[in-house]
Parts: sequence; C-alpha cells; structure tokens
Amino acid sequence: MQSSTLVGLAPDLATAKSSGNSTTATLFYTPPDTYWGQFDEISKYNVHLNVFERLWAAWYAFMQNDVLATGVMSFVMHELVYFGRSIPWMIIDRIPYFNKYKIQNQKIPTAQEQWKCAQLVLLSHFTVELPQIWLFHPMAQYFGMATGVPFPKFLTMAYQIAVFFVLEDTWHYWNHRALHWGPLYKRIHKIHHQYSAPFGLAAEYASPIEVMMLGFGTIAPPILWCAVTGDLHILTMYIWIVCRLFQAIDAHSGYEFPWSLHHFLPIWAGAEHHDVHHERFIGNYSSSFRWWDYLMDTESGPEAAKKRRERRMAKDVKAQ
Repeated sequence: MQSSTLVGLAPDLATAKSSGNSTTATLFYTPPDTYWGQFDEISKYNVHLNVFERLWAAWYAFMQNDVLATGVMSFVMHELVYFGRSIPWMIIDRIPYFNKYKIQNQKIPTAQEQWKCAQLVLLSHFTVELPQIWLFHPMAQYFGMATGVPFPKFLTMAYQIAVFFVLEDTWHYWNHRALHWGPLYKRIHKIHHQYSAPFGLAAEYASPIEVMMLGFGTIAPPILWCAVTGDLHILTMYIWIVCRLFQAIDAHSGYEFPWSLHHFLPIWAGAEHHDVHHERFIGNYSSSFRWWDYLMDTESGPEAAKKRRERRMAKDVKAQ
C-alpha cells in the first residue's frame, strides 16, 4: 500500500533535512492527532491530489492501522448503502400513488414484517458479514490490491466492474439454481423465500450459509481479477459492492416502472424478473442479467411460458 502517512509527512522531513535539523525534526515532529489535522497536513504538500483522494489518505493516516481503517470504512459503507437504499422503497410502500407500479400490488409489506426482516438482516451483518469484511484487507493485500492514492481512472474502474457483474451473475445463477434443489432449498434457501412478494430490505434476508455462498460471488471475482492481472484498487471494489447492493435491493423492491433499466437494456434482469421468481418459487435464477435463464430455458412467468409454447409448436411443425 502507498502509505497515506508518508504522503503527508515526507515534505516536512525533507524540509527539515535541507535546513540541517533532520534529527531534531524527526525526534520532535508530532503528527496531527485529529482526522482534519491529517487532512490539512496532507493537503499542504499534495496539491496534485483531488479532495476525495486527500480525504482518503487522511483517513488511513489518522487511523494508523490499515486493517482497522479498511474494516471500519467497509462495514460503515455497507450499512449506509444497504439501509440507505432500502429506506426509499419503504417510503414508497406507504405512498398509495406508487401502488400501480407494485408488481404484486395486493401484497404490501407491513411495518412489522419490515422490522422482523431488519432484525435478521442486522444479525447477519454483524455475525456473518462483519468478520468477512474485517479479513478482507489482509486477503486483498496478499493478492496485491492497491489502497493508496491517486485513484485509478474512471474507465479502468468501469470496465473492471462490468467484468465483475458478468462473473457474479454466472456464479449466482448456478449456485442459486442449486439452492432450489430439494434438500438445499429446505435447509438453506427456504428462509429467503419467506416473502413471496419481496421488498428491498429483504435482499439479504437469508440464512448465514446462503449469505456466504452467494456473497462469495461478489467478493471472489475482484480477488481473482487482482490475482491474475495485479491491477485492482480497493476503491473499484467499493464501487462494485455499492453497485451490487443497489442491484440486489432494487431487484427485490417489487416495483416495475416505465423507466426501469431493463426497458432500455433488455438483458438486464431487474425487479420484474426476480419478483416472478419469488412469486412462483422457480426459474429466473440470475441476479443481474437474463441470458443464463434464456440459454438454460429456466425463464419463468407468463411471457416466458408463452415463448416456450411457441418454440415447442414451431419445433413440432418443423418435425412434420
């Protein structure tokens, strides 16, 4: 890792050496003991960094422990994004105007259901996800993931995240489909299907085994990418996780709008695709895209059944 502390302090030491007082400066220099003090110190000598990069470097300099700094930032980010994205859907559920966009509009989650769901999700976050998040930094460093500044270019992050979406979707499809096999469904996956009409907060309402099993598909592709290419920044990882959380929560929202993404990007799954899975308990196993369900003929819902009948009829005609 490029040390954020050294970024901020090196100029001070260099100045001291040039004035002949290096020993004194080294012995008596006291780094700022507040986060904003670190930020000001780094900003003085790193004008080439943007504000976000200075904030980032100041955080690692202030914490003085990279594992702790990454662990705290990762967990707080996850909680803020997960619940921050879920709350708007909870509000929409209480506004009658939006009921016309609710896919299963006869099933609006009650406050009690939302609270029960939140309790299990929080328990899972603290007992299952927090330890994994805490171990992430040492594992990431082992594979050479960068955590310093400056940040990678936008296009670099964009194409890497696109690759992660494809890889995660593949992992999710096959593992999710496996979880619908009798014994695994009964022992592991059934809890996630407690709500036949899903809502945003229920995206991570699942057994600990499922959280780890499907969550591996989110964490493993970036780690694998880093191990093979040696080119990955932890900021890219954070943005990827934010995108994945948005995708999962929106897919469970239960709302289909005229402006929903799949209307403009037909391969995107979205809420309409996943809502049918919860309603019918079978088919539509993919997370982000539709191609695996199409290729493996596991699409579900009236439209998919109609297309399947049409293909069967066309095949019968051709065979005559």
